[in-house]
Amino acid sequence: MNKIKEILRNKWVGFALAAILYTLWFVVWTGNLWLLLGLPILYDLYISKLFYRYVWRHNAELCQKNKVYKTVYEWVNAIIFATVVATLVHIFFFQMYVIPTSSMEKSLLIGDYLYVSKVSYGPQMPNTPIAFPFVHHTMPFSQTKKSFSEAVKWPYHRLKGLKPVRRNDVVVFNFPAGDTVLLENQNVTYYDVLREFEATFGKEEGRKRLNEKYTVISRPVDKRENYIKRCVALPGDSLAIRDGQVYVNGAPQEPVPGVQFQYIVQTSSPLTQYAIDNLGITEYSGNGSAYYMALTDEAAEKIAALDNVISVRRYVFSPNTDVFPQWDDARWSQDNYGPIWIPKKGATVELTVENLPLYRRIIEVYEGHELDVRDGAILIDGVPATSYTFAMDYFWMMGDNRHNSADSRFWGFVPEDHIVGKASFVWLSLDAKKSFPSNIRWSRMFRKVR
Repeated sequence: MNKIKEILRNKWVGFALAAILYTLWFVVWTGNLWLLLGLPILYDLYISKLFYRYVWRHNAELCQKNKVYKTVYEWVNAIIFATVVATLVHIFFFQMYVIPTSSMEKSLLIGDYLYVSKVSYGPQMPNTPIAFPFVHHTMPFSQTKKSFSEAVKWPYHRLKGLKPVRRNDVVVFNFPAGDTVLLENQNVTYYDVLREFEATFGKEEGRKRLNEKYTVISRPVDKRENYIKRCVALPGDSLAIRDGQVYVNGAPQEPVPGVQFQYIVQTSSPLTQYAIDNLGITEYSGNGSAYYMALTDEAAEKIAALDNVISVRRYVFSPNTDVFPQWDDARWSQDNYGPIWIPKKGATVELTVENLPLYRRIIEVYEGHELDVRDGAILIDGVPATSYTFAMDYFWMMGDNRHNSADSRFWGFVPEDHIVGKASFVWLSLDAKKSFPSNIRWSRMFRKVR
């Protein structure tokens, strides 16, 4: 045992182990050969010690001479070490995410704190590596000051993960329509507001007035808002929705516990708050004789069995222009949608003026080409095109609260470079309507996300 300890204390053995670990993690796994430049630093740390001899030795001497300096140094050193470790964990292994809206109820509730695994699908290298730690896109105590620098930009690169995205996985991803933001009103989607301005004032005048009213900024992929939805269709799938039922490749989506829709409930007398709470209904409005309620199928059956309930009818949306790709004429709705094909990397689709709205954002924004239509002809990068081959995989995401979810039905496909990780389990759940400690939902603690 002593001989093994002696071998491990050898500086060359220490350097060799550190170099192997560093090369496997930071060079091989990331695929970035530039990171080989870190090996001379490790060599100096273990073998030559030139930096210590000419620079860091003075710091050690100051620590011996001055107790105040030593205390400050130890605190700073601890903070820097913790920041580096936490940043590496956040980039390569997992991150925490809290459910901010009801778009996934009843599967996930507002106030659920999730463990999001980045190892599952493979961690993605940051597009903007120079950034303030522990914040997303805005500096603390500010609503407008960005927390990152675009002086250094890295292209999309995902490391190898444990498995690919699978149908019905609950996935955290960067909001695809979050590339452009109204700085003074970040709670709305820029493209929705732009369409309103263009409908009111015309295309050119509407865009001009929007730019005059708001500060319009852009964000790189890794600094867009994080969304969480269920992946209902994979690259190469064909998806359709009929009366709220999702069909993938012609087959009904396998049942997902907790999916709910908006129902119209007619009553002969008002429902008591006790009855509403007892059924677990959290989203509702009404005047005592008619209610709009977000219900699961099970809850709808239970409420229909109440003596004072006359009828329970699921609300069905009519065709409208709010859904993707926002056709000029109303063709699809949230409940009756498609069929639509989900683009797959390497697959080629025939392009026509008719189907171009489905793929235009992919070609222009996600895959970075110049696209124009002149006299009925489609030009990509100035060259006439009758087909297009996709460079990335795309996914179709939907919330389980089907009538109260901003998802792919409104903004389209989610590119593979927007995928953050897989929601694994709930590690804490807090009810904002209650006070501590009754606000803790103990039954949801460490529950696997399904």
